[in-house]
Amino acid sequence: MVLSPALFAPLLNNPPGLRHLIVAYSGGLDSHVLLHLLATDRAARPEPTLAARYVDHGLHPASALWGEHCARICRALAVPLRVLKADARPLAGESPEAAARRVRYAALAAELEPDTGLLTAHHRDDQAETLLLQLLRGAGPHGLAAMPAAARLGQGWLLRPLLEVGRTELLAYARARHLHWIEDASNRDSAFDRNYLRHHILPLLAERWPAAHRNLARSARWCAETADWLNAEAATDLSGVVAGRADALRLPPLCELSDIRQRNVVRFWLRRLGLPVPDHRQLRRLLHDTLTAGRDRRPCVRWPGGEARRYRDSLYAMPPLPPHDARQTFSWRGCGDGWPPLELPGVGRLRMRAASGQGLRAAIGCDGPLIVRFRNGGERFQPVGRRHSQELKKLLQEAGIPPWERDRLPLLYHGASLLAVVGLGIAADLVARPGETGWQPVLEPPLEYRGPSTGSDR
Repeated sequence: MVLSPALFAPLLNNPPGLRHLIVAYSGGLDSHVLLHLLATDRAARPEPTLAARYVDHGLHPASALWGEHCARICRALAVPLRVLKADARPLAGESPEAAARRVRYAALAAELEPDTGLLTAHHRDDQAETLLLQLLRGAGPHGLAAMPAAARLGQGWLLRPLLEVGRTELLAYARARHLHWIEDASNRDSAFDRNYLRHHILPLLAERWPAAHRNLARSARWCAETADWLNAEAATDLSGVVAGRADALRLPPLCELSDIRQRNVVRFWLRRLGLPVPDHRQLRRLLHDTLTAGRDRRPCVRWPGGEARRYRDSLYAMPPLPPHDARQTFSWRGCGDGWPPLELPGVGRLRMRAASGQGLRAAIGCDGPLIVRFRNGGERFQPVGRRHSQELKKLLQEAGIPPWERDRLPLLYHGASLLAVVGLGIAADLVARPGETGWQPVLEPPLEYRGPSTGSDR
């Protein structure tokens, strides 16, 4: 195969409307070839624009020097580069490789707009390695589908234009053009599973079956078709079981599905939420513990990177809840011109959105900051629609707010007056009048709850 920008045309035109391309550039052979191919094609293709991003995980002593190498190459190619810093410390039960991948994609996803595509240099040999790794881990069709050529990532798209190209072809292109790239010594370390496959197993397979890489990649495409069919079935089932919020399922209709359909729709649902899918054993336990528990029980099933809880007749899924100190308070100052976002560690980001006839009256907070607290017990509140104040605990129960969320809901005070309980309501005597501009407090989940999906629903 002759490497040329023409290979990218079908992928870059579907999805349509891409105006900006960003190359995930590590300085290594693969991403250098991808960047070079795109940069040398710009004269014939002024749009979409081209830029590069280097993610510095801080895991290697030379990572800053690698960033400088990337900057030199990008200057020579007249491609704008930005270096992104990332904290790759693993979560509990997470491998260092998985942690680096998670934070890398999170950093890159934050760079994407709806008309932006992120291009990675994954190629056919990577696809074959991924298939074998997933097979050895006992993965099903979604895992064996390996990496899709195009998938949503954050607000934009993740594109892999080199999946039909082998590593030898990339190397031949680079040598013919005298490209200079970084050789990361850790890529030779066979202690890592992927490297062991790459340097010890796949060469033996190719010696016996020369088309092994190509055939394994083709098998991944067949598995991808099966995974897409399963997704279509799951999407239909999900529409019948999803509750009033995306992270909750209604248990009664879920119980009516067969065991196979239950597992399929729950896996699909978790992927949609950007959560890791539990293994087969954990998934069976999740369904058994939550479906068979009494309505008054609150089972919680945890797995690396996620947990599921039952409350009443609904099943909720989320990343592991971080520690929370309900005694902490925050000062929040704003007024008619706007309110800056307020970060609440472990809880989320608090914002004020302008709304007509809704939210707090615009003048609230102009004579001093609001104080943001959390529930400690004994609070009383009179939201819109109530004739008298009531215990906040009772109001939260009546609203069906899950217990683990109640102590994390921000309470907005002005002096001793409770103005609003975010997620519940505004004080009846302080709500904006019809036609009057008001401020509606909104809580966005923590960044780890908004973690981007790094692939399709496969």
